[in-house]
Amino acid sequence: MNHWLMKSEPSAFSIDDLAASPGKTTVWEGIRNYQARNLLRDEIQVGDLAYLYHSSCQLPGVVGVMEVTRGGYADPSQFDPASRYFDPRSDRHAPRWFCVDVKLNRRLGRVIGLQEMRTHEPLRDLALLQRGNRLSVMPVTKPEWDFILSLE
Repeated sequence: MNHWLMKSEPSAFSIDDLAASPGKTTVWEGIRNYQARNLLRDEIQVGDLAYLYHSSCQLPGVVGVMEVTRGGYADPSQFDPASRYFDPRSDRHAPRWFCVDVKLNRRLGRVIGLQEMRTHEPLRDLALLQRGNRLSVMPVTKPEWDFILSLE
């Protein structure tokens, strides 16, 4: 099992939206960065766990744990002209963008904030905290995962 961190702006899709989704499950769609796309397509597997991270908000941080319920597949939003994620250059026979399905495992007891994470030596190499890293999907090592949970 691998561990991940997946960012979402709560104004676009929050942990409350995930909790309100049918079966507390949703497609993690709309990723339009090739490095993050490659992780969704090639690395993330059913059963992997991911932190849901709220970004671009008053208190950015980890708010919950999700489980991957379906591995990488062609993101249907790339083919939908009505979607904000539509990509007219995508080809159904050679899709450009991928997504996964995730299910809410649980909410954390509190937000583990970005600024708080920056103060802990065990998280010094966490991809989220690296200068210039703006990926919306990133790996988390098992020790990093466990340490973040210990902060709850």
